[in-house]
Amino acid sequence: MTDYLDHIGTGIILDNADAFNFDFVPPALVGREQLQRELASKFITIAQPEGSGRVVLTGPVGSGKTVLIRRFCEDVQRKFADQRPIRSAHINCRNASTSMQVVQRIVHTLDPGHPDRGLSIGELLNSIRKLLDRTSSHLIVVLDEVDHVLRRSGDELLYHLLRIDEDQRRNGSVSLILISQEQVLDFLEPAVISRLGQSNHIRVAPYTVDELEEIALQRAEIGLVEGTWDFDVIRLIAEKAGPSGDARRVIEYLNAAVERCEFRQDGVTPPYLTIQDVHDSSEFIAYNVSTKMDHVDDLSGHAMMTLLAICRRLKKSPTMTMGDVSSLYHLICEEYEQKPKSHTTMWKYVKHLEHTQIVVSTISTVEDGRGRTTHLTMPHFLPADIASRLEMLIPKRLR
Repeated sequence: MTDYLDHIGTGIILDNADAFNFDFVPPALVGREQLQRELASKFITIAQPEGSGRVVLTGPVGSGKTVLIRRFCEDVQRKFADQRPIRSAHINCRNASTSMQVVQRIVHTLDPGHPDRGLSIGELLNSIRKLLDRTSSHLIVVLDEVDHVLRRSGDELLYHLLRIDEDQRRNGSVSLILISQEQVLDFLEPAVISRLGQSNHIRVAPYTVDELEEIALQRAEIGLVEGTWDFDVIRLIAEKAGPSGDARRVIEYLNAAVERCEFRQDGVTPPYLTIQDVHDSSEFIAYNVSTKMDHVDDLSGHAMMTLLAICRRLKKSPTMTMGDVSSLYHLICEEYEQKPKSHTTMWKYVKHLEHTQIVVSTISTVEDGRGRTTHLTMPHFLPADIASRLEMLIPKRLR
């Protein structure tokens, strides 16, 4: 029986799986426009016959360093194709972690059939010069995760790449981009730092929640069938990934929710991404519920009822307002035959829940611009699970 394979390739929700690949380079980057302008300023002469650039790019995992450089290389090659032949060699130094391996990968990018056995690094560098001279091309060498090769082989290769045109007929053969999570300049000798230029160091910050939302929205628009998702679900996924600032995590959460939605399809279930898909598909949620449930257990009775009001709404809706909390809290007070606390006290309960990261709040301006509304979400917990626990705890706490 192969019925269990029926969901493979169905594509009821998923339209373009490439959009969820970490190596996918979108046509435009979101949240990195300022960095793109700064990067371009470091290569201001690259369109000229002897121009080149040098950049050191550092930042945490998932901050978009690699996709930023891949987008730049593709864009600069296309834009200046009529002025100068520009090629790029993107080497992942985690996979090619010695100087010899790096140079071999560069040579094979220029000439896949080029022999490399028995050749020294100096001879391979000479081959790179000849291959570039033959076509009058400029080469952008990108060494991604360069700290791996620096630990094993030192910075001698960088020194040679930076001086590749010394005593040659032409200049501007090679540009160099180094990418690393760490402060890579600490690994380099003064002579290499001098040629790279201290001012060519660009630091990349983690993504904000709003930027992660833009990324998730872009991937949804590219990768999902139109009409199978809404903006509230995308925002919930962004808030779930928010503490990490990691673009890979928001893409992973979206992809996992899509897989969960595809799994649910039975010909009757509406083909629509839901908040339950977002919650059910994340192992991260289970970890948080088990490790932070003590925050829930320590709440007072009315704080628990406030949280129960939030959970009951967020089981069905990705977001709710403080007005929703107030009305539902009063209903729950009736349910447990309790006199409601004041609005100020209830607001303090919500702020405490926010402080313990059980809920997340965002503030938006109402349409007429005359006020602001607080919206609450629960990206890191499963509302149904917490509601079940609260319904067990509240009667005991109110005795």
